[in-house]
Amino acid sequence: MASLRVEGSERLRDFRELKVWEKAHRLALSVYRATAAFPTEEKYALTHQIRRAATSIPTNIAEGCGRGGEKELARFLQIAMGSASELEYHLLLCKDLGLLDTSLHHDLEKQTTEVKRMLTSFIKKLTADG
Repeated sequence: MASLRVEGSERLRDFRELKVWEKAHRLALSVYRATAAFPTEEKYALTHQIRRAATSIPTNIAEGCGRGGEKELARFLQIAMGSASELEYHLLLCKDLGLLDTSLHHDLEKQTTEVKRMLTSFIKKLTADG
């Protein structure tokens, strides 16, 4: 894991080097592509909400990497986890409303579950070491 030494013992990580950030970024791109075909009337409602939740995951990972210390990073990873859970619900809602077909929903749900699994593992590692 790439890190840079800063004052004291705190480290800054390059978020682009984290596999979990890469997968979360790919998930956000997939969500943007999937919602591009949503009806215009959903543009400022569900489309906006699902995209915000999806982009919040890699955004919080990146922000946590820019903060000092493992404790701060773990806190931002928890926020990313909350956004991933929110995204899970939005995906289910979109499927149930007929905005996402079952196959696309399954793929996005699978990606989201993988990101959540990776976040959980990373959080456990950070909190066990600290």
